[in-house]
Amino acid sequence: MTQAHLRRRSLLAGAAATVTLGGLSGVGRRAARAKGQVTAADHLIVLWMQGGASHIDTFDPKPGTKEGGPFRAIETKTPGLQICEHLPGLAARSDRFAVVRSMTSKEGNHDRARHLGHTGYAPNPTVAHPAFGAWFSHQKGQPGDLPHYVSVAGPAHDAGFLGVQHGPFVLRKPGQRPDHTGYGFGVDRDRFDRRLKALDFVDRQFAAQTGDASVASRDAVYTRSVRMMRSEHLQAFDLGAESASVRQRYGDSDFGRGCLLARRLVETGVPMVEVTLNGWDTHTDNFTRSEKLMGKLDPAMSALLDDLKAHDLHRRTLVLWMGDFGRTPRINGNEGRDHHPRAWSAVLAGGQVRGGQVYGTTDARGAEVVKSPVTVPDLFATVAMQLGLDPAATEYTPAGRPLSLTDHGSQVRALVG
Repeated sequence: MTQAHLRRRSLLAGAAATVTLGGLSGVGRRAARAKGQVTAADHLIVLWMQGGASHIDTFDPKPGTKEGGPFRAIETKTPGLQICEHLPGLAARSDRFAVVRSMTSKEGNHDRARHLGHTGYAPNPTVAHPAFGAWFSHQKGQPGDLPHYVSVAGPAHDAGFLGVQHGPFVLRKPGQRPDHTGYGFGVDRDRFDRRLKALDFVDRQFAAQTGDASVASRDAVYTRSVRMMRSEHLQAFDLGAESASVRQRYGDSDFGRGCLLARRLVETGVPMVEVTLNGWDTHTDNFTRSEKLMGKLDPAMSALLDDLKAHDLHRRTLVLWMGDFGRTPRINGNEGRDHHPRAWSAVLAGGQVRGGQVYGTTDARGAEVVKSPVTVPDLFATVAMQLGLDPAATEYTPAGRPLSLTDHGSQVRALVG
């Protein structure tokens, strides 16, 4: 095998399973909507705030308090809802989303919190918990020719015991087609197909001799990766197809480009896209850094909500904004805020979410949840129900341990209109 082929094989092995549509067909959904029936969403876009955004400096301001910091709280389109002055675009669109101010967890370590925020479970060394996107793929199936679960700029959590075929396709930088989606120097389609047949022969021999179940998972990844390489929908990754004015609305940042890519991918049919905005671990210089981050978040998320509605995708697409945890009301000696899992915020938009509302309450400092606490499993159960997934559906790990999509989470029905 050539070096180029080995690189391509590595790509195929590392790429997630590919899929475009989950759940009901477009025809079935249109018929259900025509009859006035409530249907599940097809797509999920997660906007992940890597490091843990301060709830007090974003969606749960505490004006007039010592802990509130220097940012002003501004009125929104929703009566009684104030958010940070550096989120004016979202303030003007608050009727399209629900703010959950009563998120709470016990995980104050980044790695553990990210595990919880991607799987719905606290880490356990005896269980390889699947990411939510892997459950989505597993329950809904994998037709189509693009990845079923795309992670833009990481951190992608894998499919755990569900198998590599349900894992994420990781795109480190948005704006261009993924690497290694061509045939490579000196290789045409015919030669490539002959190599695939040789690989298939070797894999079948190995599986027959060893009984290794992972061979089938790898073969599924290879098959779907080749389908993606040859797909006419691969152009969805190319943001150059969008006008300059559209790109400008999302902002000149990788996060903005990631949100635009997310819209293009769900428009093409990809069920789940996660876009990461890194830099929220603001132990030092919290206010300068948070202002810059909100300068990227506000135009990108605002444009995403606008475009989903303009492209008639808002009812079929659920948007979830969240991160590791919140940050302390106390401002430390470095003008920073530290980790604070006991109280934080999440935002939900699209699907059947009832926009223009605040769910749950924290105390006057933002330190504790005082009304309607929501755990990560509760949030996952709510999202799962919106997507037509069964939160209680049980699978068995290789060791025979039963595991469901959520760790005993309950749907927050008040969020759904």
